[in-house]
Amino acid sequence: MLKYIKFINRTDNSICFGKTDLDKIQILSNRPWESYEITGEIKYDDSIILKAPVEPSKIICVGLNYQAHVEASHTADEAPSQPLLFFKPPSSIIGPNEEIILPEVSQRVDYEAELGVVIGKQGKDIPQAEADDHIFGFTCVNDVTARDLQKKDRQWARAKGFDS
Repeated sequence: MLKYIKFINRTDNSICFGKTDLDKIQILSNRPWESYEITGEIKYDDSIILKAPVEPSKIICVGLNYQAHVEASHTADEAPSQPLLFFKPPSSIIGPNEEIILPEVSQRVDYEAELGVVIGKQGKDIPQAEADDHIFGFTCVNDVTARDLQKKDRQWARAKGFDS
């Protein structure tokens, strides 16, 4: 499986994308979801700073989409009959080892490990049989939520939309 990363190269402070086997990085000439060439190679070490690997224009999320999540939610008695969609702003994305800034207006901030599906090809009203053609890959996501605000607001934009 190919592993793509985005990083800052400390030798010249450039932002780069690369393919990696976690030992060495092949530097790419462009974003991996666009056409690219391999332009060089460096070691995977302290000379790089990992950044979030994606640059989305929007983040679409699905809530309460399996029974165990419904049971653990404390806010829902049953699974929704339709997908429960919400957005997170791109400003909520941070990279590995970057600090999550806790919102001062919240007394309870939770985290949830999630699987992010990275869309690499635009589309609309895509038939199910062609959906895989639009998926670039997958990434780990930490869905940070101000639970007290989520319950108070009864919608999720503020609770899930803070920077970082």
